[in-house]
Amino acid sequence: MISTKGRYALRVMIDLAEQDSDGYVPLNEIAERQEISVKYLEIILKVLVQNGLLEGHRGKGGGYRLTRKPEEYPVGEILELAEGSLSAIACLQPGAQPCRRSVECRALPMWRRFDSLVRNFFYGMTLRDLMEDAEPKPTVDTTA
Repeated sequence: MISTKGRYALRVMIDLAEQDSDGYVPLNEIAERQEISVKYLEIILKVLVQNGLLEGHRGKGGGYRLTRKPEEYPVGEILELAEGSLSAIACLQPGAQPCRRSVECRALPMWRRFDSLVRNFFYGMTLRDLMEDAEPKPTVDTTA
C-alpha cells in the first residue's frame, strides 16, 4: 500500500513539473496549492533533495525545483524514495537475506511475478505521463 508520504511526494513533484520555471518555487506556495502542511512537506522535500531529485535554495528567491526534465523521472523512483522498497514481501526487498525456505516456497514465484508487475507499472510511467494524462493506462489487462 502506498502511504500518504508517497502520494504527497508524487503530488509535489507533479506540482513542480507543472510550474515550468527555471527559478525556484517557494515552499509555502507548494504547500498551499497541494494543501499539505509545511512541516510535513519539509520532511518529504528533504528526502527528495538528498537523493538528487530536487534542488533547494534558501533565502530570497529560494524554494525548490526539479533537477531533470519531467520525462526523466520514473514514478517508481519517486515512490521508492518516499516509501522504501515497493516489494510486497520482505524476502524480495533489495539487500534482504536469502530466505531459508525459498527453495520449497510454492508462493515465491507468484510474489516475484507480482513484484515485477508493480515495478514495471510504476517504472513504466514518468512525471510527464502524469502531467499529460490524469488516469495512466495500465500496461496489463486489469479486467480479468
